[in-house]
Amino acid sequence: MQRFSRLGIALIAFVAACKAQEAPPAVDSASSSPSSVTADLLTDLTGVEKKLIDLAQAIPESKYGWHPDSARSIREVLLHLSSDNYLLPAMLGHTPDPATGITTDYNTAVAFEKRALGKDSVIAEMQRSFAFVKQALQGTAPSALTGPVTMFGQPFTGQSAWILAVTHLHEHLGQMIAYARTNGVKPPWS
Repeated sequence: MQRFSRLGIALIAFVAACKAQEAPPAVDSASSSPSSVTADLLTDLTGVEKKLIDLAQAIPESKYGWHPDSARSIREVLLHLSSDNYLLPAMLGHTPDPATGITTDYNTAVAFEKRALGKDSVIAEMQRSFAFVKQALQGTAPSALTGPVTMFGQPFTGQSAWILAVTHLHEHLGQMIAYARTNGVKPPWS
């Protein structure tokens, strides 16, 4: 019994020591306050971008047409997430490059993802779309985060809309990991 008590005390001491060494929250030097949701979302966007680009590069071009059942193909998923990197900010008032053809109309995003592009062009589109979504998020005024917006007929705040934009990317990252592994491709970071 005494052995378990010493183990419990040691475990509590270890956890306390770890907690004491945790870094304080990031501080924005301009305002001396914890980092903003925008900064956190930008950090997350950069991480999910790297994983998606790395995975898109690891998948052979010969597999870009592969899809399970009637779901989107690998190419279509990658172009879908790229199109929504334009569409969602457009719905929040940020105008994408007219060359994308994407406006606030969902059908323009659907047309974008149906294009038959080669692997290098798909990856280039992904990179451009991530640059745009990050620029749009950085250009969003803090006051716009609390204001109401309507997307897909649903009410959001600006902040919840941006959170949706980022979580949407994570949804498709998971999908792409499953697609890659089904096709014998191990995600480069795992």
